[in-house]
Amino acid sequence: MSMDGASALSAASATGALAHDSAHRHVAGDARYVDDHAEPGAMVHLAFGLSAVARGRILSLDLAPVRAAPGVIRVLTADDLPGINDTGPVARDEPALAFSERRGGEVNYHGQALFLVVARTREAARLAAKLAVVEYEEEAPILSIDDAIAAGSYLTAPYRMAAGDAVDAIAAAPRRLKGRIEMGGQEHFYLEGQVAVATPGEGDEMHVLSSTQHPSEVQAAVAHNLALPANAVTVEVRRMGGGFGGKETQGALIAVAAALAAKLTGRPAKLRLDRDDDMILTGKRHPFRVDYEVGFDDEGCILGVRFEQWANCGWSEDLSAAIADRAMFHADNAYFYPAAEIISHRCRTNLCSMTAFRGFGGPQGVLGAERMIQHIAHELGRDPLTIRRRNFYASAGAGEARAMTPYGMRVEDCVIGEIVDDLVVAADYHARRAEIAEWNSQSPVMKRGISLTPVKFGISFTTTHLNQAGALVLIYQDGSVMLNHGGTEMGQGLYRKVAQVAAAEFGLPDDAIRITATRTDKVPNTSPTAASSGSDMNGMAVKDACDQLKARIAAHLGAEGAIFENGMIRWTGGETSWAEAVSSAYMARVSLAASGFYATPKLTWDRPAAKGRPFYYFAYGAAVTEVLLDTLTGENRMLRVDILHDVGRSLNPAIDLGQVEGGFIQGVGWLTTEELVWDPKGRLATHAPSTYKIPTAGDRPEVMNMRLWAKGENRELTIRRSKAVGEPPLMLGVSAFLALQEAMMASAGEWRPLDAPATAERLLMALD
Repeated sequence: MSMDGASALSAASATGALAHDSAHRHVAGDARYVDDHAEPGAMVHLAFGLSAVARGRILSLDLAPVRAAPGVIRVLTADDLPGINDTGPVARDEPALAFSERRGGEVNYHGQALFLVVARTREAARLAAKLAVVEYEEEAPILSIDDAIAAGSYLTAPYRMAAGDAVDAIAAAPRRLKGRIEMGGQEHFYLEGQVAVATPGEGDEMHVLSSTQHPSEVQAAVAHNLALPANAVTVEVRRMGGGFGGKETQGALIAVAAALAAKLTGRPAKLRLDRDDDMILTGKRHPFRVDYEVGFDDEGCILGVRFEQWANCGWSEDLSAAIADRAMFHADNAYFYPAAEIISHRCRTNLCSMTAFRGFGGPQGVLGAERMIQHIAHELGRDPLTIRRRNFYASAGAGEARAMTPYGMRVEDCVIGEIVDDLVVAADYHARRAEIAEWNSQSPVMKRGISLTPVKFGISFTTTHLNQAGALVLIYQDGSVMLNHGGTEMGQGLYRKVAQVAAAEFGLPDDAIRITATRTDKVPNTSPTAASSGSDMNGMAVKDACDQLKARIAAHLGAEGAIFENGMIRWTGGETSWAEAVSSAYMARVSLAASGFYATPKLTWDRPAAKGRPFYYFAYGAAVTEVLLDTLTGENRMLRVDILHDVGRSLNPAIDLGQVEGGFIQGVGWLTTEELVWDPKGRLATHAPSTYKIPTAGDRPEVMNMRLWAKGENRELTIRRSKAVGEPPLMLGVSAFLALQEAMMASAGEWRPLDAPATAERLLMALD
């Protein structure tokens, strides 16, 4: 295996390349997750009773056998919720518990939570939950996009973005194409499943340990369902064992159930989902269909394009509107469309509510664009890279032409051309492509394919008000610093990065900064750690707090223009150590606590007009992937991957490289092996590792060269001119999918569309 990690760190800057803050604890098994906290003897354990049908009404539900089961303390239904019985993050359309003994209940998907068992042990709760006797009035479920279209089942009205007259531009173009690509969803498969522990306090107080990316949303859900004010609920998150978007909204139900049991029993309550139940109960990445129609000239320059996107949203709204919007925002990927129309349909089906997943709709939009480019290239008999280059947005600083997106935002920072040029040379792309073509001509069964794809990904929440962050920084008398902010740590290294910001601001070693759990009673109204904005927003909020504290200390010292570095504070005419300055400030009654805040600037969005600036900036990257395909079995593997990614001025090159690698592999998994299958009754058949195939170490290519772009620098004022890195690399996995299509077409000798995921079976079907 080859990885250009050392040179990448050197090129990006050796400074700041520190290990994850919990790396040693992870290896030693000392990192504490929600389920690792000591359980008091009074703790009760919970399990949901789940629906056995995907759509219908509950005619009767006999809970007597459940209540009589060994170890059961209580069985709770919707009637026991003192508040609103809803965990929907946007629309109020997700009852926490679907069954009411007074009103009955409606079932919307297989595995929906009907009631809650409270027992002395987890095993007792789980066994008892299966004893309920339920009679349903079952209806035929709506499961697919085709089903939803036929039934007219949608969550919202269609949404449209447009620039110019795409219909006329396509009609007038010398060449035209139509095509379609279907893409499946994806299970988050976080290592730590959904879990929460709720502990009642004095009066109506409730403390919740939750594995969530959005503590404030969990706080709000618990408060609303229990009829409490938000200030009575404290949500705490030290770390998650992975999230990937699956814990942005989906943790609310788990926390509400635990808090309800704790409130009604007066005892600590824990709910930890079994892996099968977790996969059945919780949302996934949205399955999509993208139809495209494009007009272009003989050189492959796009003149007009129409996309129609269909999202399978599941049974409730969740975050589907924003996710489908982002798919529209990324229907251009890195390409300028002189005229474009993008229409989005949000289908309501009887599946689990689809939810946020790394990329948040962006990957589906990007894949549609890249399939279209590849189709054009095949029609013209050209290298797809040639077509990509001809349609790139104009380079940064090149002027007004070829710089406007379909939604009216000017691309001011486009560096994709430079990145691709660099990668083509480093990966020896052209020579390898020629060699692969020659090799394929001599190999009747085994075929190789190669593809280079770019990504341009918008950074910011497209729901504008979420682009804010808070922080709390405390300096103690001995000079040590306590740091808290609204971001959550899910393994991505956010805590380390933000702590490095504080250390650099104060001129202190990194071990002088203590990182503490995210808590809603320290930083209120937090935004979710999502949209790749964790470091951007929380880093700037921490910097704001540090700036306030530095200004107070400097004013106390009379040190105008003070410089904080290497544990010292220096100014014209004097210097002192950090420790002495802090002690002196404390004795002089100078406040050594500060609350920082940051709101991302420049963002505007006119939703009715579908115009504005939804993103602060764009992140860019490119990947070359080479694959080998056995055309007799469909089996395949990646042989080599070369990645060049722009993270601006990296806050931590070691962590950023890990994010690039992990994102790419997760994107490859979505597009090649991770297939979600529901049977005709709406039951998830792929609900365990035995039936759902995520990439493993053996799926990694033998050669994987990754670099951070040495010239990277954010033109916008972000924390140290860095760029987000969490989501954009996932879309580089598109290169592996299209390389497989190239290998498949080398065997077929003609254009063959391929849907995702490109499993061995689907490759064989495309060849047949």
